[in-house]
Amino acid sequence: MASERKGRGRGFASMDRDKQREIASKGGRAAHVQGTAHEWTSEEARAAGRKGGAASRQRPPRNA
Repeated sequence: MASERKGRGRGFASMDRDKQREIASKGGRAAHVQGTAHEWTSEEARAAGRKGGAASRQRPPRNA
């Protein structure tokens, strides 16, 4: 079922996962070389973790 795709099969989302990873990692490396990549400070990472944890606790449980 995972191999079934809707639409015309064009674009990033239609590529296989390995190809997507390869392209995305090139973009990440280029951003670091240019100096435009975001680098998390310890405090930013902590705040993001708290925010995500709080959001997941507020959601109702999913039906299995």
